[in-house]
Amino acid sequence: MRQLRGQERVITANRQTSWAFADAFVGEDEALLRARERAHEAGLRSVSPGTGAALRLLAATADAKAVAEIGTGTGVSGIYLLQGMRPDGVLTTVDPEPERQQFAREAFRAAGFATNRARFIPGRALDVLPRLADGGYDLVFCDGDRLEGLDYLAESLRLLRPGGLVCFEGVFADGRTVDSAAQPAEVLRLRELLRAVRESPVLLATLLPVGDGLLCAVRRG
Repeated sequence: MRQLRGQERVITANRQTSWAFADAFVGEDEALLRARERAHEAGLRSVSPGTGAALRLLAATADAKAVAEIGTGTGVSGIYLLQGMRPDGVLTTVDPEPERQQFAREAFRAAGFATNRARFIPGRALDVLPRLADGGYDLVFCDGDRLEGLDYLAESLRLLRPGGLVCFEGVFADGRTVDSAAQPAEVLRLRELLRAVRESPVLLATLLPVGDGLLCAVRRG
């Protein structure tokens, strides 16, 4: 990534406060709070309320009927996605830990979603994604292994219909993505992902400053 130059505005305390306010703008109900609590107990990091609300908005804008999620967790992001999807939409969610998916099942039920609204597939994402249908998805949300982001991108381009969306959570890496100090492999891979999405001729991209950074792109026709 290029170095930040003087023309970029300094991040003031007021801007940080405004970002925090925006991230917490949408309140969460009991089902979401319980799913978030379970994630905390399991040592998992959930999407922030602002990130969840952005995903919900994007799913609704796309009138999404089929969404693929990499990284089920305890169901926080899944609830937000289901809230934005069509009433007959199905969320296909992939995670290597079946126990987490059981938590998510309970969370979806508590949030009022019928069991047929979600399809749970246990397994490593790069083993599961090749089995999903080409062009069969309106949105792909990636919240898995940061080292595999470029592989998720390649699979997403195959899975998405023209006009579909791909989103990547956590691309700021707690500020390390733009830090000039030496960084671990996962941060270097995030930089490669950001560059690949931004420079792709088939994607129209933006980077949303919610949570730990939400990279979103539309697949052109």
